Amino acid sequence: MSLWRRLSRVATFVTLSVVAVVMLYPFYFMAATSFRSYDQWLAGSGFSLDSWLALFQAIPVVQQLVNSTIVTGAAVLIILFVSTTAGFAFAKLPYPGSPGVFLAIIAGMMIPIQSIIIPEYVNVSHAGLINQYPGAILVYAALGAPLGTYLMTTYFRGVPSELVEASLMDGASYWQIFLRVMLPLAIPAIVTVAVLQFIAVWDDLLIGLLFLQTPDVRTITVGLATLQSARIIPVPVLMAGSLVSALPAVIVYLLFQRQLIAGLTMGMGK
Repeated sequence: MSLWRRLSRVATFVTLSVVAVVMLYPFYFMAATSFRSYDQWLAGSGFSLDSWLALFQAIPVVQQLVNSTIVTGAAVLIILFVSTTAGFAFAKLPYPGSPGVFLAIIAGMMIPIQSIIIPEYVNVSHAGLINQYPGAILVYAALGAPLGTYLMTTYFRGVPSELVEASLMDGASYWQIFLRVMLPLAIPAIVTVAVLQFIAVWDDLLIGLLFLQTPDVRTITVGLATLQSARIIPVPVLMAGSLVSALPAVIVYLLFQRQLIAGLTMGMGK
């Protein structure tokens, strides 16, 4: 039995090591390639900052990173507000027809974005919000709210209802219960929703490409896409841009990985 356990651990370690190499190799390739000139990349050796200088000359990297931060941050805040309030209501304040409404929200998660992108574009265009931050922010929030609502509802259902009843007996209102009791208990779930939605919005290309077309409001992913399609760009320059685009999402995940795992394993499993 002891030998079997050791073999099982060795097999698990080898499998995870292989998976780690497969997952991390693209980042290594991007980093190694971005710090070479085109000639050095062809030669397979050398070190240079020429590709980074060319990237900052080709597109306004800082401005596009700011645009991505504004759009992503605002969308995540709206998603968190909608999902936490709706989750609390569905979990602790049931009303006639609430299961059907909740089922409709869950059904919204199953609709492919490609099938609704044209009506979304028409509605945003009629509102005069094309090529403006609010247009893309509202679309991202609408697409991310169903998943956030589902996760928060699942988490709040795992919180004992006796806490709500005891707070009501102490004279607290539902808003006070929500703000002072439920939200502090739901920090792992809130962080989970925030991280998942941050990564989804930051890395998205389709919505940004359609709703943020002018150079002054483009996000970094859209900037890289237009950079690649507009002219012939050396691979090292594209890798430098890809690294800039990917790092923020990776950093956010690394900073909040413990809370994310806690939310997925503790809260979402209740």
